[in-house]
Formats: sequence, C-alpha cells, structure tokens
Amino acid sequence: MTVSPRVVVLAGGVGGSRFVLGVRAALQARGVADTGAALTVVVNTGDDLWLSGVRLQPDVDSLTYALAGVNDAERGWGRRGDSERVNHELQEWGAGWPWFTLGDLDLGTHLARTGWLREGLTPTQVLERMSHRWDLGARLLPMTDAEVDTVVVLPDGTRMHFQEWWTRHRATLAPAAFENPGIQGAAPAPGVLEAIAGADAVLIAPSNPVVSIGPILAVPGMRDALRAALGPVVGVSPIIGGKVVRGMADVCLTAIGVDTSASAVAGLYGARGGAGLLDAWLIGEEDEAAADAVAGLGIRPLVRPLWMTDPDRQAALGEAALAAAEV
Repeated sequence: MTVSPRVVVLAGGVGGSRFVLGVRAALQARGVADTGAALTVVVNTGDDLWLSGVRLQPDVDSLTYALAGVNDAERGWGRRGDSERVNHELQEWGAGWPWFTLGDLDLGTHLARTGWLREGLTPTQVLERMSHRWDLGARLLPMTDAEVDTVVVLPDGTRMHFQEWWTRHRATLAPAAFENPGIQGAAPAPGVLEAIAGADAVLIAPSNPVVSIGPILAVPGMRDALRAALGPVVGVSPIIGGKVVRGMADVCLTAIGVDTSASAVAGLYGARGGAGLLDAWLIGEEDEAAADAVAGLGIRPLVRPLWMTDPDRQAALGEAALAAAEV
C-alpha cells in the first residue's frame, strides 16, 4: 500500500492560491486519493481586518474560494459572478471604505465568520467550519488565532492598515516599515506546529515574502518549528527575471532593504544549514545565472519553469516542488 506524503504549504495571496492548487493537482496526479489528509496549508492572516462590523480574512478567503473552484480568477479576489448591491448601499450610508469593494457573496462569508467569532469560536474553528461547505482537498489552518493585522508605517510616522496602503494607495506611498502589533504575544494556531513536525515536506509558496510569508514566520515558534522539521523545506521564488509576478512585492522588499531578485529573496529566508529556513530554492529559467549565488548561500538551487499561467503549469510547478523535497 502506498503511503501518502504529508505536505505543508505556507501561503497567502493570489500566488499562494495558485501554487496550492498546483500542489493539490500534483498530489492527485500521483494517485493520492485523500489530498485533504495529505495537504495542510498554513495561511497568512496578517492582512485581516475589521470593516463595517465584520471580520475580513482576505488570504483565507482567496485560498478557500480557489480550492473550492468559486474564485474570481480575473480580479484575483472574491467570488466569481458576484454582485455589489450591499457594497453600494454601504457607500450610500458613508460606511466602510469607498475604495474597498465587498461583493454580496463575499459579505455572506464575512457575516457567517463574524457571527461564529461572536459566538466564541476561534479563527481555527471558524475556518474548519467554513471548510465543510466545499470539498477543498486540503486542510486550511490560520497562522495564529490572535489578531495581528499588518500596519504600514510611513517615513513621517503615519500609520495605516495594510489594506489601505495596498488597495487605496496601490503601494505608491513609500513604506518605512511593516508591523504586526501584538504578534510577539501570539502563538501558532492549534495544529500548525504538529503539521510541520510531521510533514514529509514543507513548501514556501511564491507569495509576497514580506507581507504574506513574513507574518507567518514572525509568529513566535514558527521559525524554530521549520528549522526542526524532519522533512525538507523548499521555497519557490516569487521573483522571475528580476521582476515581481504580480502585486507590489518589489516595494515591500525595497522597504526592508532586500533587492528584487531570486537570490536576494533566498538570502532573506536563509539556509537551514545556518540560521535560516531553506534546504532548496526553485528559481525560474530566466534566473539561471543566479543559481551559483543561491548555492553560495548554502541552499540547493533548482532551475524550473515558474510561471503559473494555467492549471497545467500550476500542477507542473507543484510537482517540481514535491520532487525537490524528494517526496
């Protein structure tokens, strides 16, 4: 009898969603019947927020909708075919943010989540309940049950929620720092450390390394768990040919003094043989010249096609990451 591998993915955002879809497809192609038991996704909750009285979890919802096959792939967020009547009514009342659109179906998710939180459920329990609606083929866990929203600090000391900086200002305001107030008192959500410890492979998705993966790694105990993991830790570069695939990750990297390059992001994560996290790092064919620099960090470089422009390429990248972890 073939034993299914146990895989953990750290992910957030659109890139994370596409990568998780690829890993699930690769596991299915290998004949894994119950990918829900084989695949655990630790999701960034650093961009969560309260708005108009409801709790929003953008990355959690992006991954849930993508795995359920109901996401709006063109916009990159929300539900496919959604309407915006309630959002328009909120704006007529002067409620919420006029530049932050909430779809009607999406609001149904937020209302359900908020009701369960008000009843005393933890974010982990809420996400488990949400997962029952669809056959996701993966187990989703929030990085923590604590509220550790991301705050962007500008050079003049102005502070704003990450979503305002990202969505309203489109990252055009140069940031001085990113903070997650309260994160030092947070703890990994129940099941996260156990999943990492028991994993045959831990994969770091090609998500924004600063505001998607960064908050996950900032939760106390998370880095220690990754360094102690028995399975290999394999990352996938979010930078291809010296450019970000989507979003404004280059602005985020510049703010923390890291170049927008595949090798620089590998250096940000570091080698597990030192004080870092990575055993192997997948870089694009466009960045083959950076392989020696990655190897010089003590990380095994693997040159692979990284573009996830369709389901077949997503699955190919998922398989490449699994193969890199030798599972």
